[in-house]
Amino acid sequence: MLILKNLSYTHPDKEVLFQNLQLSISAGDKIALIGANGSGKSTLLKLIAGDLPVTDGLIQLIEKPYSIPQIFGQYNHLRVAEALQVDVKLNALHAILKGDVSEQQLQLLNDDWTIEERCAEALRYWQLQELDLNLPMSSLSGGQKTKVFLAGIHIHQPSFILLDEPSNHLDTAGREVLYHYIRSSKATILLVSHDRTLLNCIHTVAELSRKGISLYGGNYDFYLEQKTLETEALLDDVKSKEKALRKAKEKEQESIERQQKLNARGKGKQEKAGIPTIAMNTLRNNAEKSTSKLKAVHDGKIGNIKDELQNLRNELPDFSQMRFGFDDSGLHNGKRLFAATTINHTYEKQFLWANDLDVFINSGERIALRGSNGSGKTSLLKIILEKLEPTRGSVYRSIFNAVYIDQDYSLISNQLTVYQQLQQYNTSALQEHELKSRLNRFLFTKDDWEKRCSSLSGGERMRLMLCCLTVRYQSPDLIVLDEPTNNLDLQSISILTMALNQYKGTLLVVSHDEYFLKEIAIERTITLQGCKTKSPL
Repeated sequence: MLILKNLSYTHPDKEVLFQNLQLSISAGDKIALIGANGSGKSTLLKLIAGDLPVTDGLIQLIEKPYSIPQIFGQYNHLRVAEALQVDVKLNALHAILKGDVSEQQLQLLNDDWTIEERCAEALRYWQLQELDLNLPMSSLSGGQKTKVFLAGIHIHQPSFILLDEPSNHLDTAGREVLYHYIRSSKATILLVSHDRTLLNCIHTVAELSRKGISLYGGNYDFYLEQKTLETEALLDDVKSKEKALRKAKEKEQESIERQQKLNARGKGKQEKAGIPTIAMNTLRNNAEKSTSKLKAVHDGKIGNIKDELQNLRNELPDFSQMRFGFDDSGLHNGKRLFAATTINHTYEKQFLWANDLDVFINSGERIALRGSNGSGKTSLLKIILEKLEPTRGSVYRSIFNAVYIDQDYSLISNQLTVYQQLQQYNTSALQEHELKSRLNRFLFTKDDWEKRCSSLSGGERMRLMLCCLTVRYQSPDLIVLDEPTNNLDLQSISILTMALNQYKGTLLVVSHDEYFLKEIAIERTITLQGCKTKSPL
């Protein structure tokens, strides 16, 4: 179905993204392509789809794949039918049904008499049964746009499908439909995703890295097990090499001290024997050369070990070097932070929730806030954080120190440098060297300190946000996370998970990522039921 031979791609600015990639995909294979942000996953899909020119190497395809891209609003100028590439056939069908049976219309339809029924069936499968094909894409939510392209699979029935982060904008119900489709489909599938539930629906993982593409014959959980074993073996190699380095340095010191003693003993004997000065100088020079040669031999051995050790350390995943230091929030577990009794809120003269809400949050809890798109999750968060008052009902708040973190980590100011951003959160009065040490701990090296935050990736913004929280005088009582994994790669999600599991305060999380919610030990769920007739928030 697909063969990549020595595939390379270089950006127009001459930066090499990857080189000499090799990959073979057979009919019916389902492969998850993973890798760090910036490794080139989306670019590789675009190359396979034919949307970008190959710099070097070869792509062999049996047929052109059907591609489902990430949604960034790039299709807003199209109508739904145009985005699905069915507008020409539908127009021809309607013209024929109205009596225009010209050769031109028949050619445009190309005997596809079931196109309208397939469109309706596909939209129904992807929960878009009421969607008008003439609607502009700009009027749809991100999740609806994604479902439109997923519906195209059923309409066009391709045998090879490329999917780039297909679950990003989908709610829980939409994701369940996607998971079922991926498991049951007979098509060849190559997908990029950080949704670990989706990755576990696939039984081959292809990791794209600086080394090329490495295949793991199993789902994502199996891949993690293998990577853990690899990392543990690598750590053992690092420890072994560190031990070898210490021994080499000790041996060097012992050899030099032994040689120096021999030289001193020889010099004493020569002086007693009354050897002429010229001969003494020659013997002394020979001894110095011998010592210098011995040191050079040891330096060479030590240098080789150091190089090998550095190479091993470079292969370790970055997050294995991270350290978190969250202080306790200062609140005892069980203290009532928020209580709402029979609250509701109106939006455009319509109540948000089908039933009035009773909501409470206690200190130390880990809570997931669930609800379909438009169920009012954002409004409830605003009420909890005192940014909105409900139209009716009563509210009690005892939250003195809350942090709201959205999927874009917009608490990070784009105008500031990395160091300036950290300084803004430095309420514990840490000195400059301590702040820079903290940045190093969160993988921001000296080269990063003066970078503008506007240039940071999603994962870097997340790491800087976590770093900022660790330099405050006191950890927040409550951290509210709104779809925090949406723009993160898998390694960044792992870092976020480790940090949250060390945080001892209260968590309130909005996320459709079930795997993530399980990993951060969510204890309780608040589920919202919105009014069907209201405008979505």
